[in-house]
Amino acid sequence: MPEAPLAVVLLSGGLDSTTVAAIARADGFRLLALTIDYNQRHRVELDHAAKVAAYFGVERHVVLPLDLRGFGGSALTADIDVPKGGVEPGIPVTYVPARNTIFLSVALGWAEAAGARDIFIGVNALDYSGYPDCRPAFIRSFEAMANTATKAGVEGGQFRVHTPLAEMTKADIVRAAAEFGAPLELTWSCYDPTPEGRVCGVCDSCRLRAKGFAEAGVLDPAL
Repeated sequence: MPEAPLAVVLLSGGLDSTTVAAIARADGFRLLALTIDYNQRHRVELDHAAKVAAYFGVERHVVLPLDLRGFGGSALTADIDVPKGGVEPGIPVTYVPARNTIFLSVALGWAEAAGARDIFIGVNALDYSGYPDCRPAFIRSFEAMANTATKAGVEGGQFRVHTPLAEMTKADIVRAAAEFGAPLELTWSCYDPTPEGRVCGVCDSCRLRAKGFAEAGVLDPAL
């Protein structure tokens, strides 16, 4: 019987990426988990990513330091206040310039080196903050680039970027997490933790998460 294929999963430790990891495992993939330590304001999520990776028994979990505070330009990587007044119109200041392009490029490099041809990422284009690098058009463009810019792609291997949550609401994601056995009690979503290490409850990410659980009629096990 052939060995199950490998996939690289971008794992932040949040609701979406944890659900995606559960889906990838259910789809029969062996998992390599990649977490980017970009010196984000909410660094506590790195601890949660480690717990999620251990829960799934991934074959390898790489936490890669890539300090985007050196560039700034975002409330997550610079001394800019995280908005607390509700989801704003347009692209909010929590957008990190080119973050998903950078993360997917790193995941692509590891996938090619490891012999994997599948990458999973938890982007969502319905209940989200309006980031341009979460849209299906971006994912399609990146996938085309991946198959043009790599040795594997040039030699006939086809990389696939899987976005199983792309067209889901947050409530749908919560339901999918339950269906696929994602350990939501281990996840973290808050952009701006309190000094005591608690979720702020009012940043965009906290609001979207709360909305999803409320609409799904499910209590958040991480609270």
